[in-house]
Amino acid sequence: MGLWIDTDMGFDDLAAVLVVTHAGKRIDGMSLIAGNSPLERVRINAASAARQFGWGFKIYTGRETAVMGGLETAERILGPLGMQSSGAHLPDCRPIAESSAFDGLCNWLEGKSGPDDERHILALGPLGNIASLVLARPDLARKIDRVTWMGGAVTRGNHTALAEYNAFADPEAVAITLSHQVPLRMVDLGLCRQVQAIPNDVTPIRNAGGKNAGLLADLTEGYINIALSRGRDAMAIFDPCASVAVIDQDAISFADAHIEIDTSHGPSRGQTIVDPHPTAIKNAQYAVSVDTKRARDLIFSALKAEAAK
Repeated sequence: MGLWIDTDMGFDDLAAVLVVTHAGKRIDGMSLIAGNSPLERVRINAASAARQFGWGFKIYTGRETAVMGGLETAERILGPLGMQSSGAHLPDCRPIAESSAFDGLCNWLEGKSGPDDERHILALGPLGNIASLVLARPDLARKIDRVTWMGGAVTRGNHTALAEYNAFADPEAVAITLSHQVPLRMVDLGLCRQVQAIPNDVTPIRNAGGKNAGLLADLTEGYINIALSRGRDAMAIFDPCASVAVIDQDAISFADAHIEIDTSHGPSRGQTIVDPHPTAIKNAQYAVSVDTKRARDLIFSALKAEAAK
């Protein structure tokens, strides 16, 4: 299976990549998109992570705005670096000078040799890069076998009362992706909220003994502190849940549904409407259940293994 990662590179994106690499999955390329932070900070984070963790795949620069223009970031939650920390941060690294995400995705899909050569995309941010491909090269978009997206909310949101952040940041991109029959699996906010990180999860990472143990522990602790600062005792693990869906088909179950997204400019903008009724015309899948222990074990075993190197 060929796997491409599309990301706005915050801490949970970083953790999601580590889950994939720990499982032995080959990553063919990574495209970046503005989201957690403006694109330039996303590029710095990705280049810094690649150097710190020895990633060998190419990294490509994607969209710096939503499909219809404008930029909505998560900096008010994640801070100006796009990653909270209780201490150490990724050392800033000059962005990697690669070609555009659009060109990279096109070349990757053009290289597909046949039906047995699958092309999967793990999307961890807004879907603008996917929508750009769909609009400009629908012939290549048809070669995508699956997009597993961490985004949307079946019930309540987090960026607004109704909308999850990745959906709210570029709802038109989600609408474009859905309308062109790209095989989309949605790992939504509610599903991810069932898989949580607690303060006690930090100590095994910190004690792992490798060169990145302190860094990963501080980043994990900073991530958990987002919830603690809001009076909660645990932090939902978002993007790594989508990675779990990619590496372990038994950990997360999916069901067919008709999914739409609100592209209005009112209070419901970015809301994902999921209709699983048998009579609905199905256009996507959404995650309906997760083996919480199995997902947590996969995620934290990856973080501890990386911290031990």
